[in-house]
Amino acid sequence: MDYEKSTRFAGTLLLGGALLLGGIPIHAQGGSNDAQIQGDVQKALDNKRFNDVKVAVQNGVVVLTGTVDVYSAKEDADKKAHHRKNVKGVQNEITVAGPPVEDVTLRNKLAEKLAYDRVGYGTTAFNALTIGVENGVVTLGGVAYGPVDKDSAVSLVENYPGVKDVVDNIEVAPLSPNDDRIRIMEARAIYGAPQLNRYSMDPAKPIRITVVNGNVTLSGVVDSQGDKDVANIRANGVPGVFKVTNNLQVAGSNPKN
Repeated sequence: MDYEKSTRFAGTLLLGGALLLGGIPIHAQGGSNDAQIQGDVQKALDNKRFNDVKVAVQNGVVVLTGTVDVYSAKEDADKKAHHRKNVKGVQNEITVAGPPVEDVTLRNKLAEKLAYDRVGYGTTAFNALTIGVENGVVTLGGVAYGPVDKDSAVSLVENYPGVKDVVDNIEVAPLSPNDDRIRIMEARAIYGAPQLNRYSMDPAKPIRITVVNGNVTLSGVVDSQGDKDVANIRANGVPGVFKVTNNLQVAGSNPKN
């Protein structure tokens, strides 16, 4: 709309219903510009990931249609189109191809992948992420230890077959040397208990320790109420902790218990 207003006042002559700008009919000028944008976007998408993507341009707005194999390719096409010169907007109508995957199956597969994501970097126990799936749309939540952990989780989901869209609601814990100290002490206190040591063995089944401004939240699944109680006692015994919220679930019990 701003473009139309600027040309309306800059125009000098009406010729066959077309406003002239600098002696050039705007309709012709816009068509030429659209063709240039279309060529630029198509060149940017010259990759086998985008073989089935089609590009159209109208008044500087790029319309992307067609299909891609994974959701990340849809996002990448959008970003590449936005970065082209003179592009005023992008309408992304690309669909993710492939047969639909049952939501429960997709959620379980993604949960398993996320459980082992970044194993070996020392932050696994400090990432408490949640995942929900509805009609192929994945919603990620919870708290990540740092930006790298969050980006890794999102990228993993975006590149997984069957994912149609991704809603990223993951929060990143604020940078804090004091929180880092508490995290280390909490891990030592909890996993140092003979009764709880086994939870440090399998990255897919740790006791998750989230620390934000001195507040500790425990999450995950433990085998017994006794394990949950011991974890709570050990967590509360760490110096400098303001509050401990014990959200550990006991396997086989009602989630509210």
